[in-house]
Amino acid sequence: MQSGRFFSKFVFGLTGLITALAPVVVHAESIGADYKVHRVADMFQPLSRPAEMIHEGALLVLLICLGIFSVVTGLTIYIVVRFRRKETDNDQEPPQIYGSSHIEMAWTVIPILITVVLILVTSRTIGEIQNMKMPEDALKVRVVGHQWWWEIHYPDLGVITANELHIPVSSRDPEKARPTHLLLQSADVIHSFWVPQLAGKTDLIPNRTNELWLEPYQTGVYLGNCAEYCGTQHANMLLRVIVHTPEEFERWVAQQKAPVPEPVTAQQIEGKRLFFAYSCMNCHKIGDTVAQGLFGPDLTKLMTRQTIGAGVAPLNHETLWRWVRDPQDLKVGCLMPDMQLQKHEVDDVVAYLETLK
Repeated sequence: MQSGRFFSKFVFGLTGLITALAPVVVHAESIGADYKVHRVADMFQPLSRPAEMIHEGALLVLLICLGIFSVVTGLTIYIVVRFRRKETDNDQEPPQIYGSSHIEMAWTVIPILITVVLILVTSRTIGEIQNMKMPEDALKVRVVGHQWWWEIHYPDLGVITANELHIPVSSRDPEKARPTHLLLQSADVIHSFWVPQLAGKTDLIPNRTNELWLEPYQTGVYLGNCAEYCGTQHANMLLRVIVHTPEEFERWVAQQKAPVPEPVTAQQIEGKRLFFAYSCMNCHKIGDTVAQGLFGPDLTKLMTRQTIGAGVAPLNHETLWRWVRDPQDLKVGCLMPDMQLQKHEVDDVVAYLETLK
C-alpha cells in the first residue's frame, strides 16, 4: 500500500516537473490562444521592465566580479608558475620582505571604490523600481499568500481566482505602457512572490502590504514560485503569470464574470448536493451560491485553470479526481483534509466541479 502511494506521488511529481520544463506551448481553451511557456529560472532573459532594470544592474555586478576573479586567478597562476620549486634550488629560505605601504593602500582603496560603485548602482536600481509612479489606468491586483497557494483579487473588475495571475501585455513604448500594480499580502507566514523574467523577489509579510509592478513585453505563460521557505509544501507553492493581448484579457475577464452554469445531469446535481452537504462549502467559495468559504481557493471558475494544487499537477479529470479523493496523495501536508468519500461520491463531486467554467 505504501509503495503504491509512493509510486503515485513519484509519477505525479515527475509529471509536474515535465509540465514545468518540457512543453513549449500551452493551449487555453477559454480564449482560444496558444501561449509560449517561458522557463522558470531564465532570469537572464528579462521580458518586463522591472526585470530589465534588475538585469542591467546585475550585469555590471557580474562584470566587476569577473574582473576581480580574473585578476586574482591570473596572479595566483603566475605566482605558482613563476616561483615554483626548481631542481637547482637549495633548501635556503628566500629573503622575507615585510610590509609595503603601496600594496596595502591599493588593496584597501580599490575594494572600497568597488563597494561604493556597487552600492550606488544597486540603490539607484531599487529606487527606480520602488518609486515608480503607477498611472491611473494601471491594472490593480491584490495577491494574498497562503500555505500553500496564492489568492488573487482584481478589486476593480470583481474577479477572484487562485494560483494563476492573468494580466495584459504592455509595450516598450512609454506612451503605450500598461503596467500591472500588485499589492502583496500574507494570510499566515512570510512568503515571497518571484517570477524571474518579470520582476525581482518581493516578500509577502503578515500585517503589511508590499507593492510590486509588472510590465511584460511578450504574451505567454511565465512560471514562478514562492521564494521564501514557508512550511512543508513550500516547494509546491508554484505560480503562473499568464500574459494576454488586451483583447484576450478582456475576454478572460468577461468569462470570469459570467454566471456559473447550473448542473444538468443527475450525477452533476448529486455532486452539487454532496459539495454543499459536506464541509467543502465551509472553506471554498462558488459564485453567488451559499458556498462563501474564505479558507481555501475560490472555485467559481475552477476548470478555466491550467493546474491544480498551486501547480503541483496539470488540471484534468484524473488529477481532479485524485485531489477530491485524497489531497494528501498529491500534496502531502496541505491543509485540505481527506474527506473519506466513497468512490461514487468522488465521481459525483468531480462531475459537478467540472461544470465550474
